Amino acid sequence: MASATSSGVGRQNPALRRTVTSTTVTTDGDTSAVASPFDSPRPSASSTSLSSLGSDNDVAAKKPAFGKLTDTYGNAFEVPDYTIKDIRDAIPKHCFERSAATSLSYVARDLACLAGTFYLFHNYVTPETIPSTPVRALLWAFYTFVQGLFGTGVWVLAHECGHQAFSPSKVLNDTVGWVLHSALLVPYFSWKISHGKHHKATGNLERDMVFVPKTREEKASRLGMLAHELSELGEETPIVTFIMLLGQQLVGWPNYLMTNITGHDFHERQSEGRGKGKKNGFLGGVNHFNPSSPLYEAKDAKLILLSDLGLAITISTLVYIGNNFGWSNLLVWYFIPYVWVNHWLVAITFLQHTDPSLPHYTGESWNYIRGAAATIDREFGFIGRQLLHGIIETHVLHHYVSTIPFYNADEASEAIKKVMGRHYRADTREGSIGFIKAMWRSARMCHWVEPSEGAEGEGKGVLFFRNSNGLGTRPLKMSPPSQ
Repeated sequence: MASATSSGVGRQNPALRRTVTSTTVTTDGDTSAVASPFDSPRPSASSTSLSSLGSDNDVAAKKPAFGKLTDTYGNAFEVPDYTIKDIRDAIPKHCFERSAATSLSYVARDLACLAGTFYLFHNYVTPETIPSTPVRALLWAFYTFVQGLFGTGVWVLAHECGHQAFSPSKVLNDTVGWVLHSALLVPYFSWKISHGKHHKATGNLERDMVFVPKTREEKASRLGMLAHELSELGEETPIVTFIMLLGQQLVGWPNYLMTNITGHDFHERQSEGRGKGKKNGFLGGVNHFNPSSPLYEAKDAKLILLSDLGLAITISTLVYIGNNFGWSNLLVWYFIPYVWVNHWLVAITFLQHTDPSLPHYTGESWNYIRGAAATIDREFGFIGRQLLHGIIETHVLHHYVSTIPFYNADEASEAIKKVMGRHYRADTREGSIGFIKAMWRSARMCHWVEPSEGAEGEGKGVLFFRNSNGLGTRPLKMSPPSQ
């Protein structure tokens, strides 16, 4: 896929480039996502209104003051001037059409891939056909990897169901989603509800539900430091970064379900009062399994219990298989592929919402347009587009219109690029290898968020990643608190 560099402002980094196609429209000569502009549109005076007859200074005075905003790469951040109506109007009508038959055909395809792979390995990767134990071990390891990819594809199809992008029928969507996600040990309705809240508050530090970064103050407190001391913090060694990433990829998903570990922690604000005294973490009362969790309202109780029932059925089935066919077999057949599914899910979500170019917002500076734009498309080649149904490559569109089915998402993404212009971001360099490299880059560069040095007014509520590794834009120099 072709890409183009940006003319940008400040210290340019070519690592972040937007995808360019034959239908892509450039804006002001800038075809890159490097300049990271993610602010909501503001109503401006019509050219025919009385207010437009005033002086240029009068009009400029009504614009919100943001000051100079700078992302982690050192690029200037600007405010986009489009609306959600602009986005929706740019998308061809047929892209909104959902087909139950088409979606079910993908379910059948993915399940056939899972079943066919199991059949082949179970019948042909045996001591009789392959006497060498090391060779068989390598082949079964490859089996777990492949089944993990197919399983992730199934996960994505259930994700489509949760967004009602699977078909026009809510009953069919929720039935298929419940069955597929339950088979993957995902509490379907519980996840669907919290995930919907993520979409309604993406990038909002006080309301978002996934990969909410620590503010400078929170990071300092966690390290037993004061905020001003973070700028003198020593470099994080690569081994520490690696261990953090390893833990995130191995147990990040179940940990999130059990503790809401990367979600917001403002549960005291829950409208029904069920968040009082509850915090993220083990035994903190915030999880995806308890109907009384502050992630949900009282009306959701039956759906949470139905999700738990789905898990109970799957667990009972796994126990039966383990007892009758051997737990070591089940480890290879199901649990290691399950870990691969969790790995891909966490990696995908992490990189959709964590990048040196991405802003986050305080509650006062956030709105839907800004938050939905604070995401990034990436590229994972054949695996991403065919096996994982494009969830990596079309995520920006997904946050604007989540009911568009994945098989129409590429066309719709091209359409909204014409509206977003330089505000659309995609990191597509090196395809799947670039995706893996981005995990390391984001882990090294994205430690906490803070305002830009030149931020003014509302711009102080637009926060960008900073780090202690001396990479990219340096953290603010802060004075110690007065005695």
